[in-house]
Amino acid sequence: MTNNDLLTRRVEKVLPSPQGLEKLMGERKVKLYQGFDPTGSRLHLGHSVGIRKLMAFANAGHDVTFLFGTGTVLVGDPSQRNTARKLITQEEIDENIKGWKRQVSPLVNWDKITIKQNGDWLIPLTLRDIIHIASNISAVQLFKREMFQRRLEQGNTVWYHETMYPLLQGYDSVVMDVDLEIGGTDQEFNMLIGRELMRKMKGKEKYVLTTPMILGTDGNQMSKSTGNCVWLDDSETDMFGKLMSVPDKQIVPYLANVTDVPMGKVNEVKDGLKAGSVHPMDAKKMLALEVVRQFHGEAKAIDAQKEFEETFQKGGAPESVETYEAKNRTVNLIDVLAETGVAKSKSDARRLLEQSALEWNGEKVLATELEVGTGGTLRVGKHRFLRIVMSS
Repeated sequence: MTNNDLLTRRVEKVLPSPQGLEKLMGERKVKLYQGFDPTGSRLHLGHSVGIRKLMAFANAGHDVTFLFGTGTVLVGDPSQRNTARKLITQEEIDENIKGWKRQVSPLVNWDKITIKQNGDWLIPLTLRDIIHIASNISAVQLFKREMFQRRLEQGNTVWYHETMYPLLQGYDSVVMDVDLEIGGTDQEFNMLIGRELMRKMKGKEKYVLTTPMILGTDGNQMSKSTGNCVWLDDSETDMFGKLMSVPDKQIVPYLANVTDVPMGKVNEVKDGLKAGSVHPMDAKKMLALEVVRQFHGEAKAIDAQKEFEETFQKGGAPESVETYEAKNRTVNLIDVLAETGVAKSKSDARRLLEQSALEWNGEKVLATELEVGTGGTLRVGKHRFLRIVMSS
């Protein structure tokens, strides 16, 4: 991959200028990193954009560090949040890191990158150290942050420890003496604080590269709270099905940012969709096959496509479906969905029913009580199925 490709694909901005970073990369290998706060146990496809960018730099011979925020996670990144994050325990941090490593392994060559934890230098900081770091950034600058201002306008609280987060993240750059930091567009403020700290504390230039944030399967910001995520640990069938449901306008951004399809081919698809010579369904199949292949392998990706075509395009049901044995001919769907885990909770099951998201043997279900007769298949939304049979 050329320097030009490194600075264009999966890139939103390069600050202060892409020309300066390209010049530096032409002179020597650069030292760069991205920080990952292990706040949850699962990663979604949006997280893979930055990881792919990091590996592109590593494959080009640059010095790449994956930084786990074992220190910053104690504060909790306030980016894109209207309330403060809950404090996390060390046990949760350790478990999350193990899970993250497992989930990103299909994308990462661990021999080409370095892993560090910022708790190694942040937790031992003394009061004198913290005061020294903070003296380089004005309080007004921190409170001007758009997200803090939005909270205040809504009458919500900005807690003091949250204002420390950009300082602590910024200090990572100083400690590791990097040339470049990579992060999503939501991290731009934090990364620029690090750039300022680097300039004031070390007299050194630091570049900032932001990666695009892809949207979820419903066209809104990908978030676990909205249920619109494609998770990296999804089964091959779930992953394929979810990708087939993304809005048509997201096909090209997904191809460009979460696959390794050459950009020439991506642009062909883009032009074909615009001209009508490429059908969105065919483009989504290519997208889904590429992503599932990366995480589950060629054979499972092909099987997932076949199952999708049989299930969703021909109106069938998957061969492997969880079975619920009913004790009576009439069941309460709310209880069944919650008990089997097909719905996350009874309230989630009620929402599915109210949204007409349930079908019994191909017919819409409108009532809580369902007469199962000799049995059949319950379709839940677009991708989930439950076979209900009478117990013997």
